[in-house]
Amino acid sequence: MKPLNPIVAACPPSGIRRFFEIASTMDNVISLGVGEPDYVTPWHVREAGIYALEQGYTTYTSNAGLLELRQAIVEDLSRRHRVSFDPTAECLITSGVSQGLDLIMRTLLAPGDEVIIPEPCYVAYGPCVTFAGGTPVYVPSDASFHILVDEIERAITPRTKAILVSSPSNPTGAIQPREVLTALADLAVRHDLYLVSDEIYERLSYDAPHTCVASLPGARDRTIVLGGFSKAHAMTGWRVGYVCAPAPVLELAGRIHQYTMLCAPHVSQAAALEGLRHGEPQVVEMVADYDRRRRLFAKGLNEIGLTCEEPQGAFYAFPSIRATGLDSETFAERLLETERVAVVPGNVFGASGEGHIRCSYATALPLLDEALERMGRFVRSLAA
Repeated sequence: MKPLNPIVAACPPSGIRRFFEIASTMDNVISLGVGEPDYVTPWHVREAGIYALEQGYTTYTSNAGLLELRQAIVEDLSRRHRVSFDPTAECLITSGVSQGLDLIMRTLLAPGDEVIIPEPCYVAYGPCVTFAGGTPVYVPSDASFHILVDEIERAITPRTKAILVSSPSNPTGAIQPREVLTALADLAVRHDLYLVSDEIYERLSYDAPHTCVASLPGARDRTIVLGGFSKAHAMTGWRVGYVCAPAPVLELAGRIHQYTMLCAPHVSQAAALEGLRHGEPQVVEMVADYDRRRRLFAKGLNEIGLTCEEPQGAFYAFPSIRATGLDSETFAERLLETERVAVVPGNVFGASGEGHIRCSYATALPLLDEALERMGRFVRSLAA
């Protein structure tokens, strides 16, 4: 048989999914691994999906997505972040943010182009760049997981095409200060670079208002905003995301979308529209609950000896496990084997994630309390 694609063959499986699959074969496991809300999609959103089925909305939509949904998205961004997009030419509905990221990388990159990615970062970023023919260039962040703009600038070469950022961050829960993002936007203007901003967790910002990168001075016409409904609206399985970007970028991204996905599911788009129009009370309630969990969980991690800054956004804690003397892979494997708690080793999020583990606190408080008790017992056993 002829060999398969060597680029894909060289890409390791997702480190997040690997531990999830192992945990799924074991009994009595508390999973802090997969980044998924423990809430069910609000009933009125599900009901909108049911109604759409009953009315026979089972056809394709426009390739770009339902115009009503695009209009609602850009109105929401304008109201909350004072940034304007044209719903007919600068908004594209995708099958989740992951598809949006893939489309944008294939649109922006020519073979050999480089994308600078601050670490630790979501596991899909590098592979999406590589699959598009580009080269990911990883740059470590500081001890609080804030972007080091000077280090980003030092990494720029004639092949650099874009900088890919995420705030709030998966896996760290860090939010980039507005002044850091402003400096990054200034850097992109000086070097004529695109900014790809993954803002899927933007509603889960606890201590400070979210900064939409496209709203910063000079950034609007070079920024691609990725967003969606999976996290704040508890709609992971519905697979609805969006891309807002300058029209020339989306015109080409739309061509790829036409030939590959065609459109996001019609029923899911109808449900997302309901969530955006009438789901604010549920979003506020969920965010308040995550806020309580993150404070209690971060406090608990520090009390058992795993140093952890209180996350500012998303629903992840990224504690250090260096004091245990174990690397992150060994720590995660032994914790799962002995105490039945599933976490994700930090090294899957890049070399600078080593020495940490990612814990999702999108889990009911009693389970978080039990997980902390088990993790504390494990840490004490290592000290003994």
